[in-house]
Amino acid sequence: MTHATGTTMTRRALLGAFAATMVAAAPQFPGATAYARGAGDIRKLHFYSGRTGEKINIIYCIDGKYIPEAIAEINHFFRDWRNNKVHKIDERTVDILAAAHNLLDVDEPYMLLSGYRSPETNAMLRARSRGVARNSLHLKGQAADVRLQSRSVSEIARAAAACKAGGVGRYSGSNFVHMDCGVVRSWGR
Repeated sequence: MTHATGTTMTRRALLGAFAATMVAAAPQFPGATAYARGAGDIRKLHFYSGRTGEKINIIYCIDGKYIPEAIAEINHFFRDWRNNKVHKIDERTVDILAAAHNLLDVDEPYMLLSGYRSPETNAMLRARSRGVARNSLHLKGQAADVRLQSRSVSEIARAAAACKAGGVGRYSGSNFVHMDCGVVRSWGR
């Protein structure tokens, strides 16, 4: 693709220009993927990792079509930071995270505490804590643990639960919320 000056415009540059002129649509009815259809279904993820220092602020889906390059970047960002193993992150989980963030109406990125967990990492964490599930959805790339400085665990959990699209765990003592694309359920305080 070229623009008026005749130079090549990359897909990333095009998406960046497009993103600068559009705002992600808010859900109009329950469900994480219930973005305003036909009115610019643009899904964006905004995160940073306190573990790696990395940041990601990316449009990953436009009008219901996931962008493969963006999903690959998300998969890498959500990797097991302890051993750098990368796993495919379920797009449903990404949609829940994005929808809850949108409902919270914040510019602040989520802090990712845990995305994908390799079997080795999950076993190590289970040995240290009884709160880690043997068959955690983190092992399948279907869960994430997040926090926001500007919102409480209760506020984040309420936004995630409003999506009616997966599991929501409140971990007030550790200041994070677990979100996953499993069965709709909630736990913790």
